[in-house]
Amino acid sequence: MRWNHPTDEGTAPASAGPAGIADVPLIERERLFGNPSRIQGRLSPDGRWLSWIAPANDVLNLWVAPADRPHDTRVLTDGCGRPIRSYFWSPDSRQLLFVNDQDGDENFRLFSVDVETATQRTLTPQDGVRVQVLGVSRHVPDYIVIGINDRDPRWHDVYRLDLATGALTRVMYNEGYGGFLVDRDLKIRLAQCPREDGGQDFFIVQDGGTISDEPFARISFEDSANTGPVGFTRDGKTLYWIDSRDRDTAALVSQSLDTGEIQSIAASPKADITGVMADPDTHAIQAWAADYLRTEWHVIDAAIGDDLTFLEIQLAGDVHVTSRTDDDRRWVVVNDPVTAPVQTHLYDRDARTLTPLFVSRPELVGAPLAGMTPLEIKARDGLTLTAYLTLPRGSDADGFVTPNTPLPMVLLVHGGPWVRDGYGSNGYHHWLANRGYAVLSVNYRGSTGFGKSFVAAGNGEWGAAMHDDLIDAVNWAVAEGVADDGRVAIMGASYGGYASLAGLTLTPETFACGVDIVGPSNLATLLDSIPPYWEAARRQMYRRMADPDTESGRAWLAERSPLSYADRIVRPLLIGQGANDPRVKQAESDQIVTAIAEKSIPVTYVLFPDEGHGFARPANNIAFNAITETFLAAHLGGRAEPFGGALTPSTVTVPHGAKFAPGLQDALLAKG
Repeated sequence: MRWNHPTDEGTAPASAGPAGIADVPLIERERLFGNPSRIQGRLSPDGRWLSWIAPANDVLNLWVAPADRPHDTRVLTDGCGRPIRSYFWSPDSRQLLFVNDQDGDENFRLFSVDVETATQRTLTPQDGVRVQVLGVSRHVPDYIVIGINDRDPRWHDVYRLDLATGALTRVMYNEGYGGFLVDRDLKIRLAQCPREDGGQDFFIVQDGGTISDEPFARISFEDSANTGPVGFTRDGKTLYWIDSRDRDTAALVSQSLDTGEIQSIAASPKADITGVMADPDTHAIQAWAADYLRTEWHVIDAAIGDDLTFLEIQLAGDVHVTSRTDDDRRWVVVNDPVTAPVQTHLYDRDARTLTPLFVSRPELVGAPLAGMTPLEIKARDGLTLTAYLTLPRGSDADGFVTPNTPLPMVLLVHGGPWVRDGYGSNGYHHWLANRGYAVLSVNYRGSTGFGKSFVAAGNGEWGAAMHDDLIDAVNWAVAEGVADDGRVAIMGASYGGYASLAGLTLTPETFACGVDIVGPSNLATLLDSIPPYWEAARRQMYRRMADPDTESGRAWLAERSPLSYADRIVRPLLIGQGANDPRVKQAESDQIVTAIAEKSIPVTYVLFPDEGHGFARPANNIAFNAITETFLAAHLGGRAEPFGGALTPSTVTVPHGAKFAPGLQDALLAKG
């Protein structure tokens, strides 16, 4: 069954809008990047409660209401600083649990809040320690299993957390294992051990914590980005894998824990299987999804086939089932039309009724949101790259791809790099298109989800073939009449920030300007400063980049580092950084700003003292985007909303180059 269709109502042609871009109303930054009204609707396992994240004290907090009285709402948490961005239900439906850090340091603590009393507890109060949630099961209501790196920052020991008392009991010491897999009874069944060659071995864990001497499964380095266990069936006899061994794209397979026999269940020729739906009771896989240009769901268990067909018919755009009660009678369903804000519904399987619960951003209802077009682009060596193009309303004459005249364009590069871009509502696409730009996001080689050979094509190719893919995408856009050759910007975060710096140093004449958000400038210092809890992935990173312990590796890192070519920059650059970033530390931005400034090259450096790897607080995100859009308008010729008071509620500082960003000095003075 193909659940999602690329030609549904969610992508109405932009030509249906006003006659010209200038006639399209400006969508205020606050409406796009301020706090959403409600997100992440969930049903409690017993079906009694509805929960969600929504603002209180102008900060995202947890809310709840009886499922049969969804308007009888109560706020449960009273956070005034860091927003809550994800949470989950305790299996007994009595508590909500969530993790949060301090100002972006990623030392996540685990918290709980009682649904009836709103009593909040800090379950892992240790300083400088990071928690992992390893197992939550509806079949074990009294406790969950977590990992804490309190003894050794590199490795997470396994603990049992009593949900009633908060008591922690260490179950297993971790002496060099990258992770553990527990079954539905919360027994530790597998331990994952990183190998020196970048691969990983999985070992059986016996009752009592004894780990087998011989691996149960061996995953080569080549398969490591695409292969991993998904979970056990209820009886603990079958293990599901997403598995690329002996094939290119990762398939869904099952493996007997008794015999080791593997059986193939499903596969897709162009993309890895990336999503599954499992029965809440038996945990048998009922449906699977692969995402090439768009996500497509396929049914295994006919018991839910009619439900998915009903949802596909009733809702335009992509549909996601995000929550199911233990009895599986009710689901929370999220619908993404792309050209309208995301909507959340309650689906009653018995009555076959769909009840709207909320719209995530009601202030965007009726706003001129642009559609998104999935594309294939050929790289210079013949590799096929998937990409996503958004055109401004009022600009296109031929469907989604060709505007009336070539437009200024922003190449928006995803981070990772071992993740991917996908189809769906994207606030940055909506924002930039509304400002008059074509927006293009490209899955360059090394992106995940398209098979192991596509990932491997990026090995050792930072600043080389990976960057060539981005340049090829720009050349495609120019050749197709999408982009004005002289008005293309490059912008991104994390690896996307690196790509922006590489764009302005390695290909200094290609882009009109660049925006780097928490991007590394020196690959040697990046690898030298990775967090200790990434130890299990260190060898994989070395093999996908270069080994800094070798002379050739150090030479490669210097050759591919934008810092080495800072004096080549001739186009305007804007840099955004979080002071507490544990992945790409502040020094990565500091050092390239210093190098550029020494050459008297204009660069604007924006620093947030209470942020980490990205900007979690909406006030900070809005402030940086206000600076960004005036910067882009000055160098690409698009539209910009005036600064107004955009900087006032933020913690923004500008250590260098405020004078190079139009209007920024006055906005900083107005902030006080």
